[in-house]
Amino acid sequence: MSAHGGAAPAGTGGHVLDNPALAALTGPHAHLAERRGRVLRYPVDVSPWLALPDEPDDADWADLAALAGPGSEVPLPGFRGEVPADWEITFQVEGVQLVDDGLAAAPDPEAVRLGPADVPEMLALIARTEPGPFLPRTIELGTYLGIRRDGALVAMAGERLRPPGYTEISAVCTDPAHRGHGLASRLVLAVAHGIRERGDIPFLHTGAQNTGAIRLYESLGFRLRRRTAFLAARTPERLGEGRAAVPVG
Repeated sequence: MSAHGGAAPAGTGGHVLDNPALAALTGPHAHLAERRGRVLRYPVDVSPWLALPDEPDDADWADLAALAGPGSEVPLPGFRGEVPADWEITFQVEGVQLVDDGLAAAPDPEAVRLGPADVPEMLALIARTEPGPFLPRTIELGTYLGIRRDGALVAMAGERLRPPGYTEISAVCTDPAHRGHGLASRLVLAVAHGIRERGDIPFLHTGAQNTGAIRLYESLGFRLRRRTAFLAARTPERLGEGRAAVPVG
């Protein structure tokens, strides 16, 4: 099957975008994967995304708890199954996944590629705008583009998850003093152009409550593919005492 066919990783069902972290960590981002049993994750200073099997069993939850450590908060973005009863859900919000459906992707003459030397300024922009997680090594996941004004970084966007045939656009943000000029839209289309140039399809995630962003992305040429969830849970203080699972969402 071609890369754009959406075949899921071995041992999973459905489409690669149904479990994008698993598809990425067993595919283009396998070199970054930390594994225990069937559980994979990015290094904690790269991305909070981790990958469970589509239907995790008790052993998988035990491996995840051991990987994270007792009493640790574990992000479970996109997870729609059940968490063990002795895990405490600490955060939960509805989300959406959007995919390219006719983006007018194009390079931007003002966009500059950001590198490791730019990370402190990128982290500062993320702190001011809070678009979602961006960590000291997130830049290793792909291309990040920025726009500067008077030398200062005022807008950025880049690549995060890379399931086979797809690349996620993430960290889309603009300094509050420079909003209303379409900088984020321009960067999204520029990042999408680079993704398309290597033969991948752009996609992204955002919160379901973020209706303004969803309208913007749809106006650019994204369409809703599926609804998802972003949640986090705390591992048991004492490991190895698994009980029945409880539904999430």
